[in-house]
Order: sequence, then structure tokens, then C-alpha cells
Amino acid sequence: MNKRPSIFLFIWRFFVFFVGIFSLISCWTIAFFLTNYLYRHFHYHPSNYVRELMNFIIGLFILGIAVQFLEKMGGWRAKQIEFFHSMKKSFEQIANGNFNIRLESISPHSPFNELVESINRMAQELSEMEQLRQEFVSNVSHEIQSPLTSIIGFIHALKNDKLSAEQRARYLHIIETESKRLSKLSDNLLKLTSLESEHHPFEPKKYRLDQQLKNIVLACEPQWLEKAIDIDIVLDKTEIVADKDLLDQVWMNLLHNSIKFTPQKGKLSISVSQSGQKIQVAVSDTGIGMSEEEKMHMFERFYKADRSRNRSEGGNGLGLAIVKKIVSMHHGDIKVESTKGKGTTIFVSLPSGK
Repeated sequence: MNKRPSIFLFIWRFFVFFVGIFSLISCWTIAFFLTNYLYRHFHYHPSNYVRELMNFIIGLFILGIAVQFLEKMGGWRAKQIEFFHSMKKSFEQIANGNFNIRLESISPHSPFNELVESINRMAQELSEMEQLRQEFVSNVSHEIQSPLTSIIGFIHALKNDKLSAEQRARYLHIIETESKRLSKLSDNLLKLTSLESEHHPFEPKKYRLDQQLKNIVLACEPQWLEKAIDIDIVLDKTEIVADKDLLDQVWMNLLHNSIKFTPQKGKLSISVSQSGQKIQVAVSDTGIGMSEEEKMHMFERFYKADRSRNRSEGGNGLGLAIVKKIVSMHHGDIKVESTKGKGTTIFVSLPSGK
């Protein structure tokens, strides 16, 4: 039973002995030819004793260098193996949804530095995407849960036979309002998802932008008349090549927002101007305005500057995100000027496309 291991041990020892003898012979051979070359070059003829001594010393020196080189190569190889193991482990963690990883380079001049930086950057971007996904799910859950809670609560209240007709009508109106909120949220989510998928139909055509804006203002007439808002429109004849249906959504969302946050008997103005190949639409109101921080986040999904008021108006924080996406699809730009308590002006710049 013990013969096989002893045979393998004997073979291994013999192999090590053979490699050692071969290394010595190689180093002494190199030393022999090297010293002979130096002697001939410098015309020096030492005694045999000095020759052998020099061969011995130089041979040992070459052997030492070879051993040091092999040790360094072995250490480098070990570091490479360790690096690949850590990289494999990192990919396994990424596959399991853990993006909080960071690889370290083998050395400042390693050929794998670019790979390490790419993996670290990928992990960071995936981590940011995961955080956005979690925030999105949390926001959607909150937006759905709020109206559902109201609907369920008032449905239970309607089971009370002692309710008056007036109370019953009020509860039914609240249920209808909250149901519309859910429907609007669903529509906006589908719209935004479709726009961000880059497969949404985009059909630009030439039409009158000023006429489109007039039609939007007329469509919103019941809302601004109800609040006795003074509408001022300056719309010169302007033609544009764009997706009319998508821009309908932009102007409708901007106008609804302005009406929503403008107080009774406030003022709202809409203008369009053209300079060369650029068209600018300005929507201005005398509403509640925004702070600098609110302006920074106003185009983010589910962001609401005034949550309590926005909730009473049925907003879900997706309208301006949709506006931003549609304007970007047209290679346009959108800017905001606002002062808290004084009002807001939104500038939408679009290429004429002609």
C-alpha cells in the first residue's frame, strides 16, 4: 500500500535533482564561454586556477539571477491566479445581484488595469441602475397604494345603510376621482415606458405649430375659465416638422401644470418665436413658483414639489418626465426660470426641421 507514494516521491526527488544538475551545468557553461570571450577581448591570459575560480563565481552569480527571476515569475503567476479568482468571484456576485464590488489592480503597470477599471465602472453603473429600479418600484407602489386605500375605505363606508344621499354621493365622487388617478397613473407609466424603449412610433410631419397651441388653449378653456385666469397668447405663424401627437402631449402637460399652480384670477401667457432654424415656445404663469432645489428635480419621475397640493389635483409626478423625454426625442431643449411665490416660465426650444 505504501509503495506507490514512495515511488512518486523518488521520481519527484530525481526530477528535482536532475533540474538542479542541469541548471548548474547550464550556468557553468555560460560562465565558461563568457569568461573566454572576455579574456580574448582584453588579451588577458590568467592561470588555470584563476580561470576555474572565475568560472565558479560567475556561474554562481548567473544561477542566483536565474533563481531570483524564477521566484519573481512564480510570485507574478500567483498574483495573476489570485486576480482571476477575485474577478470570477466578482462576476458571481454581480450575477447574484450584489453590485457593491471593487477589484484591485495587480500593479500600477499591469496590462489588466483597463479591464479592472471597466469591471468597476460596470458594477457602479449597475448599482446606480438597481437603486433607480428600487426607487421606481417604491414610488409606483406608493402611488398605487394611496388611491387604493381611499377606494377600499370609502367602499366599506358605503356599506353603511345610515348614510345620507349627500354623503353617499360625496363618497362615490371620491372613489371616482381616485379611480381616475389610478387610470392616469397607468396611462402615464405605459407612455413613459414606451417612450424610453426607443420603439415608440415617431412620425414627424410639417404642420402649423401656432395653430396647434391655439387648439390646446381652447381644449383647456374649462380649466382656466373656472379659475378666472387671464390668458395672453402671442402666436405668429410658425411651421415645424415634428411628431404632432407627441408635441400635443407636451403642450397639454405644460398648460395643465401652469393652470394647476396658478391661483384664482392669475395670469398665464403663451408665446412662440423663431430664430433661424430654432423655434422657442414659452409658457409663463403667475403661480406659486419653485425654489432652486425644486427646479433641479422637476423633470425626475414621481417628483412632486408640493405633494399635498399635487395629490389634491390628481398629479402623479410623471407629466414633466414625459415632456422632457418627448423634447429630447425631437433633439430639443427645455429650460425653466422660476421664483418662489412669483411664478414660472418654461422655455421649450425645438429645431424647425425644415
